Amino acid sequence: MNQVSDKKHAISGIVVLGLLAISWIWGLKFAPTEEHMGEVYRIIYLHVPSAFTAFFSAFVLLVVSIWALIKKNSPAALIAKASAEVGLIFTILTLATGSIWGRPTWGVWWDWDARLTTTLILALLYCGYLILYSSLHAGPQRNKICAALGILIAADIPIIYKSVTWWRTLHQPPTLMRRGESTMAPEMLNALLFAMAVMIVVGAYLVYQRYKNLEISEDLERLSYQQTP
Repeated sequence: MNQVSDKKHAISGIVVLGLLAISWIWGLKFAPTEEHMGEVYRIIYLHVPSAFTAFFSAFVLLVVSIWALIKKNSPAALIAKASAEVGLIFTILTLATGSIWGRPTWGVWWDWDARLTTTLILALLYCGYLILYSSLHAGPQRNKICAALGILIAADIPIIYKSVTWWRTLHQPPTLMRRGESTMAPEMLNALLFAMAVMIVVGAYLVYQRYKNLEISEDLERLSYQQTP
């Protein structure tokens, strides 16, 4: 990368961090307090955006996995690996913040609730993808196998989201993507939607940066093989 490109990436990173700071300040400081849960509910501005960013990563993984199956010589495999890494981070963050939220509201850190369980499965699938990617030799065969697993990972997302309506769970029913108007107050809803949008931008930025790092790493590895006598 040249200096101009590096400068653009640095500026975009600063902008993303600034937006993230604004979303957290809005949610933690200026959004109204929830009537029943009190201040503890404010973790929603990290928990829900993290969950949707994990879902976004799975969607990217689905698209690039299909791309990898259709077109062999493409950067899809590297983008898929970057998406899985970022998706794993945000899935773990979702589980951690959910446990922190669950302790004062449900009285337990963990329960084998349908949504918790299916989200844990998502984290394990992301881990499995990364382990599989690292254990196989680079080439079309690895790309095909990982692409198939990437599609399977994406199939878990609608199960996670619909789990609260398909089974009896501790989680409340959907408040955003539901029939009729949202049950949240407009002031809370606007702050949450902004936080979700910003966190997805953060996820997209991390996927792109990680993809570029993986690309550079592969180029360096290729050059080292060529220089080996």
